Amino acid sequence: MRTALLVIDVQESFRQRPMWEAISDPGIADRIDPLVEAARENGDLVVWIRHIEPGTGNVFDPARGFVEYLPGLKPAEGEPEFLKTAHNAFTTTGLQQTLTQRGVREVVVTGIRTEQCCETNARVASDLGYATVFVTDATATNPIEHRDAPPGRGLDEILADPRTLGTDAIIERTEYALSGRFAAVTDVASAVRDWRE
Repeated sequence: MRTALLVIDVQESFRQRPMWEAISDPGIADRIDPLVEAARENGDLVVWIRHIEPGTGNVFDPARGFVEYLPGLKPAEGEPEFLKTAHNAFTTTGLQQTLTQRGVREVVVTGIRTEQCCETNARVASDLGYATVFVTDATATNPIEHRDAPPGRGLDEILADPRTLGTDAIIERTEYALSGRFAAVTDVASAVRDWRE
């Protein structure tokens, strides 16, 4: 079975937002790099996905110049790259066609944000019939405000609010939601070991 490592939204855009100060793993690129190397060594596919919001003027607008990979991560020649405009890459890019053409039957999910684009891509991949592996510690996220929180608060206020959902809780909930239903949940060390065995 051919495998594809999906590197999702590990881009400078997130570092430009105030919430980056509260990201669960600011060294996320260093966590993903061993997986990239293991996939390449095994002859598997590495797929690079970035999120864009053209014309918005925000940090995901390509015109702003922040839709670049975080330092330490770079596609090799011939590795497919996609720019998505939705939470999952399957509906707004040629990702599924590329995976089909390359004979991929298993996807390994990494990236930013754990519960948003990463979880969404894992669920869609599973629904499309791919064996799906979710490498939790190769994903990162930030705290989420309560749905009734007033808009426009600063990071300190958000973090001080007891209704704000912290990163540990988000990550745990994602693992509970995916495991045994949509994906096999694992960690970087185990995934690298599996690739090398």
